[in-house]
Amino acid sequence: MTVPLDYDAPNGRTIQIAVSRVSAKSRTHKRGILLSNPGGPGGAGLAHTLELRPALKDVAQRYDLIGFDPRFLGESTPITCAPATSTRAPGKTTSPRADFEASVRDARDLARRCGEHKDNAELLPHASSRNVARDMDVIRAALGERKLSYYGVSYGADLGAVYTQMFPDRADRMVIDSSTDPEASQYELFQRAGEPLEDALDEWAGWVARRHDEYRLGRSGKRVRAAVQKMLDRAEWRPISAGDTRLTAPVIRLLLRQFIQQKENDAALAGLVRDLVTAAADKPVKPGPVLAGLLQLLKSPDLADSMVGGALFMCGDGGWPAGGWPDDPETYWRETVRSRATQPVFGPFVNGMIAPCAFWQAERREPGTTVGNAVPVLMLQARRDNNVPYAGALALHRKLTGSRLVTANIRAHGVYGRGVSGHRPVRCADRAVNDYLRSGNLPGQDVTCPS
Repeated sequence: MTVPLDYDAPNGRTIQIAVSRVSAKSRTHKRGILLSNPGGPGGAGLAHTLELRPALKDVAQRYDLIGFDPRFLGESTPITCAPATSTRAPGKTTSPRADFEASVRDARDLARRCGEHKDNAELLPHASSRNVARDMDVIRAALGERKLSYYGVSYGADLGAVYTQMFPDRADRMVIDSSTDPEASQYELFQRAGEPLEDALDEWAGWVARRHDEYRLGRSGKRVRAAVQKMLDRAEWRPISAGDTRLTAPVIRLLLRQFIQQKENDAALAGLVRDLVTAAADKPVKPGPVLAGLLQLLKSPDLADSMVGGALFMCGDGGWPAGGWPDDPETYWRETVRSRATQPVFGPFVNGMIAPCAFWQAERREPGTTVGNAVPVLMLQARRDNNVPYAGALALHRKLTGSRLVTANIRAHGVYGRGVSGHRPVRCADRAVNDYLRSGNLPGQDVTCPS
């Protein structure tokens, strides 16, 4: 599909948006089109709606299932950056400040490689969530539909909320899963994850302590946490050797952050921490399957560019849902230092130089999206989500006055269709979504699913 690069200049340069369709099987009960977005930001979504089919069950037969890669991602006029220069492996010693300065150098380098490569200087100013929403509306029009239905998770949830504000009369049955506070910047949203992440670590530590005979990390949650902290304290000054790779504290925090999101990862995280604690004590360790897989990933030549897709929108938006980053690197350092008192494990990560936006070379063309109307929306949120905290969803819920909220008391990021990815499904939430997509009727009031 062809869309304008710049919607203010519709007769100017165009770009291509890759779209997929699985036609509805039921002609008698066909409702329309169902689009989706898997989040990120930076996630390609050409196959995402199709992947939801097992969760949608009979509802999938009532819609044309539409997948698309957002502009500049996947097959949609992709933006690429110049190859990363070879990065220097960590030395035998380091410090928190040295690790921070290395992250600043990496961020500056990524911004330069993206801003100066090919014709990116012309493309980058048009990488924004509002433009993706406009592209979605062109998909709707190109398929001859008066309205579109939608499911989005994480950043995809916020993108769905943006669409309801920009095109309220064209929003049909909208489902947004795991969303954020529309009054916060992206950096503030990362910062707010610090406390829930520490709470999640407490929960995980208690689980591990009850399995001390298996993991040998401590017979109480307090001792398990102490083992994690001791390992991190060591890595902040002497990177931990695992196989032929040295792991710095920022890398270890990133790994912990990825696994702690889902309760189903508790055993994998315990095995990973067990290996790292052993290695931090300078004892020989044969990496288990989790650590071995991660070490292989860290050696991937593509890893350095894995931030590009997310950076396009995190740095391209002028405000919520993805923009709003401080320009002064020292702001990140001060926040990192401040956070250590109450968030010793995850504070330095969520307050650090996460994205290259302080050095981004593209001008932000629009402000963020202001939320506030009564478009009907079904919202879902995990109460113990440590990626996008529950309080943020409540804030968006208050702004979307026509919304209903389904709450699941689980530690997870993403509530609907969890069984598709091998996680334990929340059947109450799955039913609520499918009932809404099937009938168009929101629940009469907010719903809390049984534990």
